Amino acid sequence: MSQKYRIYINEKVVLITNTAPKQANKFQRIDAEHFDLKIIYPWVDAQPGKYFYVRVNDPKAFLKKAVRTATLIEAAGGLVQNDDGTYLFIYRNEKWDLPKGKLEKNEKKKEAAVREVEEECGIKVNKLEEKLCRTYHMYTWKGKTVVKKTYWYLMSHKGKAKLVPQTEEGITDVRWFDKTQIAAIVKNTFPSIMDVLEKAELLTDRVRLP
Repeated sequence: MSQKYRIYINEKVVLITNTAPKQANKFQRIDAEHFDLKIIYPWVDAQPGKYFYVRVNDPKAFLKKAVRTATLIEAAGGLVQNDDGTYLFIYRNEKWDLPKGKLEKNEKKKEAAVREVEEECGIKVNKLEEKLCRTYHMYTWKGKTVVKKTYWYLMSHKGKAKLVPQTEEGITDVRWFDKTQIAAIVKNTFPSIMDVLEKAELLTDRVRLP
């Protein structure tokens, strides 16, 4: 059975898989033997290509080991659906995004996801639905190579409460979008957010990885 995990480095993706990509000629292969994310991160970022892959027998175990080679930060967030069928998005750092944030000490993932949504958007989550997926993306912070592992949940909200962006977190806008407007989000968001939308079946015509 095919297993695949994605680690995003800006707009690029490192695919950890137990099968070769269908269009392997569009990928650069990375050696699995000495896989260190502190080394992989700047190398991938400097390459002209967008697609990279590591082929291993057990992608899940390999990913678990790989994230230990960088600083791991766990976060949680949510895709919120209103009772009128619209979905909640935030605008931060010139991109459309979903509300999320780091887990506090001893905080459970579900609790963190709800807290972050309520703090960043100024609404009340009425119900926490099922877990959607996990995403991984990398960046540098205070000189460290960081992997952010984010747990995503589907949530529900009722009513027309005033949306209040958490400006101290760099959020300048919060809006509800219906399914017909998701294309506008896709044009200016992060690949990891597209993973969440795809899992929630809001993104059915996404261009697949080669």
